[in-house]
Amino acid sequence: MSETIVGIGTRKGLWLARSEDRREWRLEGPHFLMSEVLSLLFDTRQEPTRLLVGFRSSHWGPSLQHSDDLGQTWVEHPDGSIQFPADTDTALKATWQLVADPHDPTVVWAGTEPQGLWRSADRGETFELNRGLWEHPHRPQWGEGFGGGAIHTVLPSPADPDSMLVAMSTGGVYNTTDGGASWNPGNTGIHAYFMPHDEWPEFGQCVHKVARDSATPTRLYAQNHKGVYRSDDNGVTWTSIEEGLPTNFGMTAVANPARGDSVWLVPIASDGERIPPNAQLQVARSDDAGATWRELTTGLPHSWTNVLRDAAGTDTSEQPGLYVGTRNGEVYASTDEGETFERIATQLPDVLVVRAVTLP
Repeated sequence: MSETIVGIGTRKGLWLARSEDRREWRLEGPHFLMSEVLSLLFDTRQEPTRLLVGFRSSHWGPSLQHSDDLGQTWVEHPDGSIQFPADTDTALKATWQLVADPHDPTVVWAGTEPQGLWRSADRGETFELNRGLWEHPHRPQWGEGFGGGAIHTVLPSPADPDSMLVAMSTGGVYNTTDGGASWNPGNTGIHAYFMPHDEWPEFGQCVHKVARDSATPTRLYAQNHKGVYRSDDNGVTWTSIEEGLPTNFGMTAVANPARGDSVWLVPIASDGERIPPNAQLQVARSDDAGATWRELTTGLPHSWTNVLRDAAGTDTSEQPGLYVGTRNGEVYASTDEGETFERIATQLPDVLVVRAVTLP
């Protein structure tokens, strides 16, 4: 019998929700109590499945640990998995993103605060800094959003091992086509209304999250700070697709892993309010690459909370489940692409990241 596991990273630790039928759930945890859990990865490319967790303690600082028995025991590298080289005169603040490489089952990518991209060749036990991006001439001008200055999106291309997109707060989108040796900004068409002298700059956009289409690798969706966009040229240029949405503000974007041109957003009323539109928690879904949108609310509550950038994800079932976690500690699950939701966890701390997997 298969089992679905939803990893729920919160402001005060990690919980695992487990189910054999995605209807009845049991909750395990907390792991890493009193630590902010910011990034999760279920790595199923080799046996055993490895769960990687990036977290930050206010007392002990940042850490990255892995479990090869799904949370029964944890391993931390004695020297720390991610250490900035001495010549950078920089200390790690947090690991915001952990991503499995689609071409090499031993490679894991990490995005960190401050804005660093890292490559691991041993399934996430040790990492090496990507110097091409770290030494980019734009770096001194990259800024910080409310969550800090971090690379929060890492999207290696499934079609080309030398191609990758990263997005950061704040700096925008950057692309490489030579395996990370060089990086070019990819923000043409993204409006940065807050820039005082140039609202269409080469870089400096406040991108909140980017998702890659599951059927067309060169198609991407971006939820920005006031703006929703699609790129059809692998993240070089962007076109607005916000028409039909209740608001152009939000934090997250999730592509349907089983169907191309299908993407979910979680709209937020505005940056000055940060509540759901009309105080109704909702998901917006497009099935035509952003040409039209549907508002989905069945099973979601009247609410004054919202969903952060990585607090939404899908499992790996043939009919993928969609999971969203809220800032008031609830997690909702849908097994019908967002048409209906059921609450699977409540009374947890502020949810920061949600990732899920279905194991045979």
